[in-house]
Amino acid sequence: MTALKNDRLLRALLRQDVDRTPIWIMRQAGRYLPEYREIRAQAGSFMGLATDPDLACEVTLQPLRRFELDAAILFSDILTIPDAMGLGLYFVQGEGPKFEHPVRDAAAITRLGVPDPTEELGYVMDAVRTIRAELAGAVPLIGFSGSPWTLATYMVEGGSSRQFSRVKALLYDQPGAAHTLLDTLARSVTAYLNAQIEAGAQAVQIFDSWGGALAHDAFGEFSLRYMAQVVDGLHREWDGRRVPVVLFSKGCNTQLEALADTGADALGVDWTITLAEARARVGDRVALQGNLDPAVLLAGPEAIRDQAERVLASFGPGSGHVFNLGHGITPGVDPDHLGVLVEHVHATSPAFHG
Repeated sequence: MTALKNDRLLRALLRQDVDRTPIWIMRQAGRYLPEYREIRAQAGSFMGLATDPDLACEVTLQPLRRFELDAAILFSDILTIPDAMGLGLYFVQGEGPKFEHPVRDAAAITRLGVPDPTEELGYVMDAVRTIRAELAGAVPLIGFSGSPWTLATYMVEGGSSRQFSRVKALLYDQPGAAHTLLDTLARSVTAYLNAQIEAGAQAVQIFDSWGGALAHDAFGEFSLRYMAQVVDGLHREWDGRRVPVVLFSKGCNTQLEALADTGADALGVDWTITLAEARARVGDRVALQGNLDPAVLLAGPEAIRDQAERVLASFGPGSGHVFNLGHGITPGVDPDHLGVLVEHVHATSPAFHG
């Protein structure tokens, strides 16, 4: 077992004492960094970058060279699983991800299999191993996947969507087919995350990016149920250490108690609820991660410092808080603004730990 020089993230996710609030940022390796844009151009395409373990390692490490972050997160994409299922993932400039072979009926769903993560997704595991070696125990590495429901939205719609009309019609018209699809995806996500853990990921996050698109009861049946299935099947101990699991279900603040009941160690929280309210509702069952509005980083340093202090004060004293944004960092952010945030969290958060 490689000794970690900085294990604040893992300790905070397990609600153990830390000397300051750890901080990492969703999409911290991304387009807001000029060095990322250079490597992306060198790779020739997004998937060319994501499928090259050495380049994926390089962009994973780039933000750690600029900022004193408390974790690295694997550079990849949530749609690697459907791509490995043969759906033909590609990206259109200005439109985002698309699939050549969307899944539109029960027959197509029954043809889907669970990809072998060490074969069809072996490039991801190679990247995890390469990153762990390069980190040399400096900070933990976070692995991730999309949630079954979120992956299903892209697979049925054929790409990004605002209305989710096709996938919602599927779950209401053909709930049996929808459940078959989601079960296949849950088994795929479980195998994928376990392979990441075996390759070296020290914590994992499930991104339920589109959970908030579902009606209240439909969320429980078609998203929450399958995230709980994944959590139940994950390695929770590996390499002599507990492996924390984070669920981030955007737009689902009405479901915090149910999300906490899944057995996850921590919940990501978006910016539309205070951490004080979230903490009051889930108690000490889970840690909380978040939840600065990403748009704050488009403001000036004074506003960034003020809003960071508000987030810290909202969670209040004690363990179990990981500072993050309430969603991913936006491409137009000045990298120096993220530096202001990281430095201020480091400087002010020790007052909440004593």
